[in-house]
Amino acid sequence: MKIINSTSTFLFLENKDISIAFKLIHLKDIWLFNCSEGCQHYLFKKQIKINQISKIIITDLNIRNISGLLGLLSSLSLTNRKKELHIYGPRGLNFYLDLGKKYSKTTYRYNLYFHTLNTGLLIYDDIYRVYTFFKNFQFSCIIITVSKYSKFKLDKAKQFYLKVGPLYGKLKRGFNFVLPDGFIFNGNSFACHSDLGKKTSLLLSQYHDRQSLEIISKPQVLL
Repeated sequence: MKIINSTSTFLFLENKDISIAFKLIHLKDIWLFNCSEGCQHYLFKKQIKINQISKIIITDLNIRNISGLLGLLSSLSLTNRKKELHIYGPRGLNFYLDLGKKYSKTTYRYNLYFHTLNTGLLIYDDIYRVYTFFKNFQFSCIIITVSKYSKFKLDKAKQFYLKVGPLYGKLKRGFNFVLPDGFIFNGNSFACHSDLGKKTSLLLSQYHDRQSLEIISKPQVLL
């Protein structure tokens, strides 16, 4: 996953009028967080193809975060996009999109799906999980990369006469087992090095409290 600040040359947020693009290299998809004014121009400068955007997450209804949204949706229609697009936003954003479409007399040539943000799990993917938290009239997000477990050492399991079954999977995930005689099977010794995943916290609120501190606890990347 590559994180791109589409409205600045720096990764970290110096101001709140900003859009963040998450480039999922393995999926060739872009997840866009907020769509500020001039977002398309900045994406072009960052050499990001807007047709690769598959999800747009809007954290609040402030005009700074949605001013470029209608223009982006129209541009996607002009590119003859066929791939569906999912938009996640607070309650009321769907009415804004409907009215904008009505008065601009725009017809989208692709399927557009709207999802209302709530606290909890937002996006469930094979590799990524996105969680949202509501505070101070806006949402904060956590993006977690799912842990990956490497190849299981089958030869070592056979040396201990372990039968093929669910036990293999649990050992591969790092579980430990204690035998009646006190001997311990350490799951980490039956698998190669594992990738424990990464945590990225996207915190846009200017006011920090206990919940905010819990959200940003031990992230690999903090925005």
